[in-house]
Amino acid sequence: MFSLADKAILQLDRALQTLVPKVAKAQRPSPAGDLPKVELTHSQRQHAAGLMRINHTGEVCAQALYAGQATTAKLDSVREEMEHAAQEEVDHLVWCEQRLYDLQSRPSVLNPLFYAASFSIGAGAGLISDKLSLGFVAATEDQVCLHLEKHLDALPAEDEQSKAILRQMHIDEALHKEAALQSGGLEFPKPVMAIMTQVSKVMTLTTYRI
Repeated sequence: MFSLADKAILQLDRALQTLVPKVAKAQRPSPAGDLPKVELTHSQRQHAAGLMRINHTGEVCAQALYAGQATTAKLDSVREEMEHAAQEEVDHLVWCEQRLYDLQSRPSVLNPLFYAASFSIGAGAGLISDKLSLGFVAATEDQVCLHLEKHLDALPAEDEQSKAILRQMHIDEALHKEAALQSGGLEFPKPVMAIMTQVSKVMTLTTYRI
């Protein structure tokens, strides 16, 4: 069993791997890797970078959320599921980061704030119950899928590299949602989902440019 100090060190290490550029390593190659590079106009590149910055911050939030939930999960099976999902999300994090640099941009400077907020939410949900925690995962992944669908439509038609990344992310996120529900996650009512949608707008509006 890990001591409280051990857990704190592990969480600090995860936070640094998530927030420090070019530290996290993907287990799978980027879906954009084998696609030919296409020249985008300055405005197209800026718009694509803004959308990919939002998606990267979303993955930062996912890492923090899963970390918080795994820390306070009551059942080992739930903790292991959170850890597995978090590892797949690392791939998304790295792919989005790589694409941002390809677009001559960078991650959001607000990521540490979003990480801290998401970790607190995840830990709080886990403290209440595993059912709530898993339900929060399902609801969050549902919101992410909606964002990805909108971004696939909003990206420049020529930017097949960014689109390839988002398509694979959408597949993975949908599977995470179903896995959380099948494991006993609470299905949130529509009013709660509507509130989550409004909250997510804060992240998207700020990280598009910052």
